[in-house]
Amino acid sequence: MATFLYKLGKLAFRRRHFVALIWVALLTLAGVGAASAPTAASSSFSIPGTEAQKAFDLLDQRFPGSSADGATARVVFQAPDGEKITSAANKAEVTKTVADLKSGSKEVAAAADPFVAKTVSKDGTIAYSSVSYKVSSMELTDADRDALQKTVDEARDSGLTVEVGGDALQAMPETGATEIIGVAIAAVVLVITFGSLVAAGLPLLTALIGVGIGVSSITALANALDLGTTTSTLAMMIGLAVGIDYALFIVSRFRAELAEGRDREEAAGRAVGTAGSAVVFAGLTVVIALVGLAVVNIPMLTKMGIAAAGTVAIAVLIALTLIPALLGYAGKRVHGRKARKVLAAEEKPEPKTNMGTRWARFVLRRPVAVLLTAVVGLGVMAVPVSSLELGLPDDGVQPTDTTQRKAYDLLSEGFGPGFNGPLVAVVDVKHSQDPKDAVARVSKDIAATDGVKTVTPPAFNQAGDTATITVVPSSKPSSTQTEDVVHTIRDKGADIKADTRAEVLVTGTTAMNIDVSQKLNDALVPYLALVVGLAFLLLMVVFRSVLVPLKAALGFLLSVVAALGAVVAVYQWGWLGSLFGVEQTGPIMSMMPIFMVGVVFGLAMDYEVFLVTRMREAYVHGERPAQAIVTGFRHGARVVTAAAVIMIAVFAGFIGSSEQMVKMIGFGLAIAVFFDAFLVRMTIVPAVLALLGKRAWWLPKWLDRILPNVDVEGEGLKTASGGDPAEEDKELARV
Repeated sequence: MATFLYKLGKLAFRRRHFVALIWVALLTLAGVGAASAPTAASSSFSIPGTEAQKAFDLLDQRFPGSSADGATARVVFQAPDGEKITSAANKAEVTKTVADLKSGSKEVAAAADPFVAKTVSKDGTIAYSSVSYKVSSMELTDADRDALQKTVDEARDSGLTVEVGGDALQAMPETGATEIIGVAIAAVVLVITFGSLVAAGLPLLTALIGVGIGVSSITALANALDLGTTTSTLAMMIGLAVGIDYALFIVSRFRAELAEGRDREEAAGRAVGTAGSAVVFAGLTVVIALVGLAVVNIPMLTKMGIAAAGTVAIAVLIALTLIPALLGYAGKRVHGRKARKVLAAEEKPEPKTNMGTRWARFVLRRPVAVLLTAVVGLGVMAVPVSSLELGLPDDGVQPTDTTQRKAYDLLSEGFGPGFNGPLVAVVDVKHSQDPKDAVARVSKDIAATDGVKTVTPPAFNQAGDTATITVVPSSKPSSTQTEDVVHTIRDKGADIKADTRAEVLVTGTTAMNIDVSQKLNDALVPYLALVVGLAFLLLMVVFRSVLVPLKAALGFLLSVVAALGAVVAVYQWGWLGSLFGVEQTGPIMSMMPIFMVGVVFGLAMDYEVFLVTRMREAYVHGERPAQAIVTGFRHGARVVTAAAVIMIAVFAGFIGSSEQMVKMIGFGLAIAVFFDAFLVRMTIVPAVLALLGKRAWWLPKWLDRILPNVDVEGEGLKTASGGDPAEEDKELARV
C-alpha cells in the first residue's frame, strides 16, 4: 500500500492542476445539485420493532387521518393573581385564543377548548388547550411555529400568563456558530503548530472542501433517499474533524521529509506513502464505527451514520490527492521563514529535544508509576457510571427561562407531574367476542395500577374494533416510576389477551422514549462488539501485532467509560453544574453511550494509528523498542496534541447551547477526546509499550502468513524512490 500511495502522491504533485480542477469540479457539481434539488422534507421517524411504534402504526390504520405521530402543543393559561381562569373575561380570552390556534396554520388538526374538554385545574387558576398537528414536529415549517408563537403573544397581551409545551416548537437545531468557533480555534492551533500561515491554511481549506462536497451531496440526495434535514449535522461535525486531522498529518510529514533534505516531489510522495497509509486505516476505523450504527435498527440513525461515513471517505480521498497537489503550489512555504532559510542553506537543522521527546523519556523511566496513575485516574472518573440512569429528555430539563419549561412547571402545578407525559393505551378488540366488555376490563385494570393517577373514558373508532385510553401517571415522564407503570400495563396486557383476545399496546411520546432507550441499551453491546472486533482485525493488519490492537481497544473502553462517568457526575449528579450551564439534573440521554462509542472510537483510533505507526515504522527500520517510542513521540506528539486540541475545541463549543441535549453531547465528546488523547494515547500507550518491549510487536507465524502485508511503515519505499515519473504514471493508470 505504501508504494502505491507513494506513487499516487507523486502523481498528484506533478499533475496538481488537473487534480485541483477535478476537486473544484466535484465541489461545483455537488453545489449545483444541492441548489437545484427539491426541498427535502424531514426524514420520517420510526422505531421498528418497538411496541410504541406498532401502536402508532395501528392508530394510523384504524383511525385514518388522526395523525397519531403528529406534533402536539399544549398551550397553558394561568389567570393573574387573585383571579380565576373561569371568570367571564379570562374565559372569553381563552376561547378566542383557541379559535386563533385552529385557524393559525393549515397543519393544525384540532385545538381543544379547555372548558369543553374539562382541562381546568381544581382551583380554577390554570387551564390548557391540547393542539394537535397533521404532521410531525420535524415537518412543521417556521411559518407554522411563528403562527403558534404569534397567537400566544397576543393572548399574553390580555394579562394572562400563557406558555407553550410539547414538541411543536421544537425547531431544528441551528448550525453555523459553533462550527465557526471551532474552525477559528483550529486555525489558531494550526498556526501555532506549524508556524506558517500556508501550512495552517491547507488543512482548513481541504477540510471545508470535503465537508462542502459531502454536505452538498447529502442535500442533493435528501429528497430522493429520505435523508431529511438532520442527516447532514453529524456528517458536518465528523467531516470537519477528520478532514483537518488527516490533512494535518500529511502536511506535517511533508515538512519532515523536506527537513530531511528531499526534494518537494519526493517529499510529497513519501508523505502520502507513509502518513497517507495511516490516514487510510484511520479513516476505515471511523467508517466502520459510523456504518456500524445500523446495528441499532433506527433508520434515522443509520442514515446519519452512512452519510457521515461517506463524508469521511471523501476526507480520506482529499488527503491522498488534493493535499499533495496543493503542496505542489505551496512548495517550501509550508515552512516558516526561519526554517526556509535553513533549508535554503542546505543545512539539516539539529534535531531538538521537544516536549514529546522529553515526555516519552519520562514515561520510559517510570512506566509502572505512569501506567498506574493514569489507569487509577480514569478508574476514579468512571465510578459514577455505576449509577447511570438513561432516558430521553423532556421539557423538564429545558432552561427555566424557556416557554417549554414554564409550561411544564405550570402543568405540574395545576394537574400533577404526570400530565406532562400522558400514556396512550391502544386496545385492539378486532378478535374479541365482546369488544366493549374487553375495553372496560382494560380500563379498570389500568386504573388499578400503582402509579396511575387518572384514566380517561375509552374512545372507539368508527368500526368499533379499536379503542384508545389516555393514562396519566402520577410521576413525571422521565422518572423510573413512570417507566415501571408502562411495563406493568404491558405485563397486564398479556393476561388480558389470554382471557379476552384483546391486544393492549402502550404508546405516546413517553412510551416511545422508554422504548427508544431500551432499544439503544440492547444494541450497545452488539454494536461495541462489532466495531471493536472489526477494528481489532484491521489494527492487527496495520501493526502486525496482537498486543498493540488489544491495548488500543482496552484503552478506548477505559476512556469512554471515564467520559460517561464525567457526564453522569455533571449532568445527573450536578457536580460543577453551574460551570457547564446545567440548570436541571436528570437522566442521561439514552443515545449518549452508543453515540460516544461511535464517534470517539473513530477519533481515538485516528490518534492510535498516527502515533503508533510512527513507532512501528522506526522499529521496522532497525531502532530498539524504547528508542522507537521516543522517535514516535518526537515526530507525532506535537501533531496528535494539536489534532486533539482542535477536536476538543470544536466539541466544547456546543456546551454553550441552550439545549440540554446539545450541551451534554458537546461536553461528553470533548471530555472523551481529552481522556483518550492525553491519558490513553499519550500516557498509557507508551507506558504499556515500554513494559512489553519487543513482545509488543509479537505476531504468531501462522497468523503472519494469513494476514495481508499492507506495508504501512513504508518499507517498500526504499525501492520505490527514484522511479521514472512516466513509468509511475502508466503503472497507476493500469491500477
